[in-house]
Amino acid sequence: MGAKLLTLFWAWLALSHFFYVSRGVVSAAITTPLPDLYEASVIELQAGLTSGQFTSVDLIKAYFARIEEVNLKGPMLRAVIETNPSALREAAALDYERLTYGPRSALHGIPVLVKDNIATVAFEGMNTTAGSYSLLNSVVPNDAGVVKRLRKAGAIILGKANLSEWAHFRGNLASGWSGRGGQCTNAYYPNADPCGSSAGSGVAASIGLAAVTLGTETDGSITCPANQNNVVGIKSTVGLTSRAGVIPISEHQDTVGPLTRSVTDAAILLSIIAGPDPNDNFTMAQPIPVPDYTMALSNTSLVGKRIGVPRAVFLNDSMTGNDPYVNQVFEQALETLKILGATIVDPADLPSAYEIYESNNETVVLDVDFKVQLNAWFDSLISNPSGVTSLEELIMFDSNNPKLEEPTGYADQSILIESQATTGFNASYYQSLAFDMELGATRGIDAALKMYALDALVLPAPGYTTVPAAIAGYPIVTVPLGFYPENVTIGSAGPNTVYPAPGVPIGLSFLGTAWSEYSLISFAYAYEQKTQTRLQRKAYAAAIPTTQLADILGK
Repeated sequence: MGAKLLTLFWAWLALSHFFYVSRGVVSAAITTPLPDLYEASVIELQAGLTSGQFTSVDLIKAYFARIEEVNLKGPMLRAVIETNPSALREAAALDYERLTYGPRSALHGIPVLVKDNIATVAFEGMNTTAGSYSLLNSVVPNDAGVVKRLRKAGAIILGKANLSEWAHFRGNLASGWSGRGGQCTNAYYPNADPCGSSAGSGVAASIGLAAVTLGTETDGSITCPANQNNVVGIKSTVGLTSRAGVIPISEHQDTVGPLTRSVTDAAILLSIIAGPDPNDNFTMAQPIPVPDYTMALSNTSLVGKRIGVPRAVFLNDSMTGNDPYVNQVFEQALETLKILGATIVDPADLPSAYEIYESNNETVVLDVDFKVQLNAWFDSLISNPSGVTSLEELIMFDSNNPKLEEPTGYADQSILIESQATTGFNASYYQSLAFDMELGATRGIDAALKMYALDALVLPAPGYTTVPAAIAGYPIVTVPLGFYPENVTIGSAGPNTVYPAPGVPIGLSFLGTAWSEYSLISFAYAYEQKTQTRLQRKAYAAAIPTTQLADILGK
């Protein structure tokens, strides 16, 4: 749906609300089929809520039932750590508000699942733990900045999504595993790797366990779950979305972004969560005003644009470890982009590509930042029943609670130990931080964009694609590209997970400079609308919840 159609939709929505409230006319409820929750968009759900087809209470009940079907039963996807015990009460209040005053925003009454490193106030009834028992029943001082924005927009926090524990910054562990949540798995092949660290967010979005979801990324943690779960992911520029109230790895790389079933939904969600927050200094540097990203949605956005292909390193299977099939479907995507009017500049290599591949600077920065910032997180808590107050005590807690935190195959704490050994912000740290920016931005993404007069870069999402943007703090928008063939060689991804595997999705990533989300969203949208890749394959049968709104209404 393009920008003009969205404008017409909101005009229709306002008119529908007028008739609904003043005359009780609910003709749409009679003539319009109920949305299929496997694929339902925010716009479809909002239209149904406004026309009176169903309520937000109905939606919460339906999503709770869908989670119940597949999370700890059946395929045991373990995508959700916990649901919000206050959600039904909040939904009822928002339903009443809709009837009385109309919707606050496109997300009014819409259920949103957030990753379990994003804080929600404890009195609501949910934990914020990054998947670790060391934070169970801890009390955070406030909602995360992005959660405040969601609530102001009238969204309902449905629950907390499972994740790779500590956002995959604990040790050499399988993606998608946490002590509290267990091993999350992919819905497209039994026990397939969901990728992480925003594993649960990606899996939940892929099969409609929530309307939309939020993840976080330090390096790959939104992009990779989008890639492997047939969904859209936006890893935003560092400083576009607030990290206040998000359990940290590094203030220089952490960012919050959407994982959704469509670019349109991602644009709606990003438009609401983006913006300055006095509690996160990085956000105070962003351009103002925040764009309405839905205005970027155009089928013709790629006409006349120059899109570069940085082949060196990033398309070399011997360096990325990618299955050869990834590059095959990527080459097809390049042809599609040409059909859509883009000029493909190929190759358009990053001058720093090989240095990025060999560099250890990112590890130096993250290790130091994590220790400093995690200790500050523990210190910020109002209470923490585990008694853990520091990274050093966290390592001891895990070792002292092996049944909870170190089950067979999931015992490694090497990253925590490496981080604990750091000594703070020394010369080596600052040198590495500066070199990261040089490699990722100055001689990396920005150099390629300038050298070849490009509007964006494009790559398959798997491999090293996320690294330059991670160390530069730059955005990536990822959309479905394809699916592994039935004859792909199945590989091991952990003690209980496999990757690649037949039918597991593959994503396409658009990369750009700081604050280029608007353009990247427009390119991703044009590609998505042309290919409709997401709709070409569904999850395996047992992983598809059967509960629909029709099963809830009137009960």
